[in-house]
Amino acid sequence: MHDGFWASIRNTTDHQDYFSRIDESDDAIFYNKERFVSHLDSLAMETVVDLIGQLVVEDNPVMLDLMASWDSHIPTRLQSCRITGLGLNETELKNNQVLSDYVIHDLNRDGRLPFSNGSFDVVLNTVSVDYLVNPIAVFREAGRVLKPGGLFLVIFSNRMFPDKAVKIWRESSEEERILLVENIFQETGSFDAPEVFISKGRPRPRDDKYAHWGTPSDPVYAVYAEKPGKTPSRKPRPAILSIMESKMNEGVLEHKKRQIHKTLQCPHCDEKMNKWAVPENPFEATWENEFLYICFNDNCSYYVRGWDHVYRTTSRIASYRFMYNQDKDICSPIPVPSSKALRESIIG
Repeated sequence: MHDGFWASIRNTTDHQDYFSRIDESDDAIFYNKERFVSHLDSLAMETVVDLIGQLVVEDNPVMLDLMASWDSHIPTRLQSCRITGLGLNETELKNNQVLSDYVIHDLNRDGRLPFSNGSFDVVLNTVSVDYLVNPIAVFREAGRVLKPGGLFLVIFSNRMFPDKAVKIWRESSEEERILLVENIFQETGSFDAPEVFISKGRPRPRDDKYAHWGTPSDPVYAVYAEKPGKTPSRKPRPAILSIMESKMNEGVLEHKKRQIHKTLQCPHCDEKMNKWAVPENPFEATWENEFLYICFNDNCSYYVRGWDHVYRTTSRIASYRFMYNQDKDICSPIPVPSSKALRESIIG
């Protein structure tokens, strides 16, 4: 999605088509039924909680949970703050233990938020941006109700109620959805340049009902930005390189790399690396040796951090695994587009 994306769909007919839904019935009818279900697996939910905890740096912030449900994914240290929920199902909102109060409001019927200017330090929107039929208006309203320097954090995954998700979201790739949300932030003119966080490819929790399918944990994507005008006294938000693990001491990491010819262990996670047969390439020989060693641990911090790093540097959804070339005694990354990539050549 390019800079001229919104200009190309401002025509009313085009806009209605892009943001049409399979089920165009009143949202109040659809959401009248309580759904006390988890929209993410437990590992993905932990990731969301950790992300919110790291990015919300204000002392005793006033927060708005936009399009809220029964679970706000708010970390424990913030649960004593004032948190307002805005949603459509009153029973779900009443059962949300972290909310100080709630408002029943349909953003697809009326995109205006029923709050005064500068009311909140933080606005959250978790796994629901895909249902907005006029997201620019709602994002502008989020900017209006935020205090200067306030945070708007939009989190999403790849799961949805397809009948209520807008067409452009359903038909976009996961990579395009990130670009779409970035474009919405930029189009409003209400925020500083948005930042992106990605967590993807980790193993699904063993007790998850879909674990036997062999699919990875639900991906977590976040796009977030501040409203301009923060006060100098407010502590800065951290640069999120990864919420999974702080960077290993460089001295320890280098020592492990020097020992890798003996241990054949990944220096980032200490797991034994797999022997990997170099596939035949009739067009260009990338490696001269017959096999290499690669870490295929999906919880390895090197691989986990890679998703976020690659997107930040290339705007592509991919990661890399740690690789050791025993013939030349060198370590390097090897790119992977998914958690299953390269596994077919494991030989030991």
